[in-house]
Amino acid sequence: EQWTGMREAVFAELARHEIPASAYDIADNLSKSRGKRVAPNSVYRILDLFVRNNLANRIESANAFLVNTHPGCRHDCIFLICDDCGKATHLDDDRVTGALRVAGQDAGFADVRPVVELRGLCEDCAA
Repeated sequence: EQWTGMREAVFAELARHEIPASAYDIADNLSKSRGKRVAPNSVYRILDLFVRNNLANRIESANAFLVNTHPGCRHDCIFLICDDCGKATHLDDDRVTGALRVAGQDAGFADVRPVVELRGLCEDCAA
């Protein structure tokens, strides 16, 4: 895949966010900075490409995205998401995701992809 100017702009905007960002957030910010409308569906396609290439993670419960801080990693990611500030913390635990994968396969599912997101309060917000 070619690294286009628009892909670079979407990645830079995503990287600027400290909490997961939606395609609409990114499209709005790019529209303002570029002085012309950027369509959210174009941003979605680029974000999906980033996820497929392990450059970004999708937070399913929020329909939002984060830059993947460890793109070489092939673990099934677990995210801890703060209900107050929106911070998403990445966690790897192959025992948990492996057990979920096996449970899905035992139930007859194929191509099982564990999606694990825990919601609560982060350490800062709980204090």
